[in-house]
Amino acid sequence: MLVVTTENIPGHRVLEVKGQCFGVVVRSRGLGGNIAASLRSIIGGEIKEYTQMLEQARRHALDRMVENAAVMGANAVVMMRFDSSEIAEYMSEIVAYGTAVYVQPAV
Repeated sequence: MLVVTTENIPGHRVLEVKGQCFGVVVRSRGLGGNIAASLRSIIGGEIKEYTQMLEQARRHALDRMVENAAVMGANAVVMMRFDSSEIAEYMSEIVAYGTAVYVQPAV
């Protein structure tokens, strides 16, 4: 499945717009990870425990979005974006969303 952040896919034309598609993931860091992150924040610098958690959450949200688009009969997603928010101070919500389309290589 082609996934792009642009409105068009070079070399392809959109034959059908299937509609919006999305993938949502809510993640929480465990107690051990929160303690390690808190200690690291005292020293400063990157908090690798949270970076890794958010990278995995984005990949998971992207995978769910692609599954959603496939169920809709799409073979590509255009205008893909990520959004994130915090829930209850210790959970992160990651949403991958875009427009599911059916494309064909331009001749």
